[in-house]
Amino acid sequence: MAQLSVLKDQRSDCFSVMTEMPIGQYIDLVRVAHESQGALSGQRSVLGTATARRIRDRMVSDLAQGAVLPPVVIGVVLKAKDFEKVPGMDEAFLTDLLERAEQPDLSIIDGMQRTVALQAAVESQPDVASRGIRVEFWFSKDVRALVYRMLVLNTGQVPWTLDRQISVVFASMLKELQARVPEIEKLISPDAPGRRVQAAQYRFDSIVEMYLAFSLRKTAVDTKEQVSDEFSRLDFVENVDDEHFQDQFYEALSMLVNLDKSFARAVGSGQESLSQGRQIFDRQPARIGYVVALGLRAIGRPGQSKDAEEREAEMHRVADQHKAFLERLASMSPSDLLEFLRLDVLSEVLDRRSGQVGRYERSVFLEAFKVLLEAGFDVKSMEPCWRAN
Repeated sequence: MAQLSVLKDQRSDCFSVMTEMPIGQYIDLVRVAHESQGALSGQRSVLGTATARRIRDRMVSDLAQGAVLPPVVIGVVLKAKDFEKVPGMDEAFLTDLLERAEQPDLSIIDGMQRTVALQAAVESQPDVASRGIRVEFWFSKDVRALVYRMLVLNTGQVPWTLDRQISVVFASMLKELQARVPEIEKLISPDAPGRRVQAAQYRFDSIVEMYLAFSLRKTAVDTKEQVSDEFSRLDFVENVDDEHFQDQFYEALSMLVNLDKSFARAVGSGQESLSQGRQIFDRQPARIGYVVALGLRAIGRPGQSKDAEEREAEMHRVADQHKAFLERLASMSPSDLLEFLRLDVLSEVLDRRSGQVGRYERSVFLEAFKVLLEAGFDVKSMEPCWRAN
């Protein structure tokens, strides 16, 4: 590797480290990240359009003739002890870090198309592997900062849909999520398939949708929308830039999981469509409604966001009220809890839908949980919540 250039990004608390390495070494380094379509990568997946293929073919041809591509950008999530050593980093330490990096800690933030071209060039002309390429590493202590860098680097590029790429965009969050919200008993993902059979089990893409909804404070997060449209929204970028935002989302998610577990203790014997407490959060509209209600309360309405201190104070206040609510639910017998939940009322409300079922249900649950929060979780039963819409 060449001499390193190290700069501290004070805004996102990252280090930018620029170096040069042989193309062959770069390809070996990012092989796993590339095969998983970027890992964290705000980079879209490899484009398959005729135009994209022609551009890649031109890059391959240029590389064979000695062209130099712009630097590629790699994100690396480090442990705190390693992150502290980055300012004094030398080549030996960087090499050691990269050798120890595991997926999904290493991610292609910007350069997916160039990586494909580099691989093709090496396959067609092996001596290309010995040539140099500039690589910029972004070292961070958490995923939030890398997601922010991804937004800044990639907003406005060729769009891709959320339902195809959402797990790719937030792949690095998966590991962090498991550590920060241990109450989740099962995360269902492409690598760990399955279905929800009890409380505290969720699909990873549904959690990412909750993440977007919490930030935007909107229940209508259309998974068919282009991610670039979502990411270009100022509210989202500003929230991800807030160093406390990720913590607040994990806190909101933790509240949801614990409430899901509490509600699940209510088990009825009837044949109604809703007879068990677990069925409330079986529904993504309920989960979205809950985190959006929390987002509105803690962050504020879109365009009227609270400052950092207000957010922190409000989140602590809600968390204390939520804890007292859980203790109250825990003191109830399963039959008393079932009576408290008033699932018969909820079932009747949900059955009133006349069209656009998903949107209607999200509206019902958002209004329900807004009432619950406004009451400080101090309600005699959930009936006034279910009837709020």
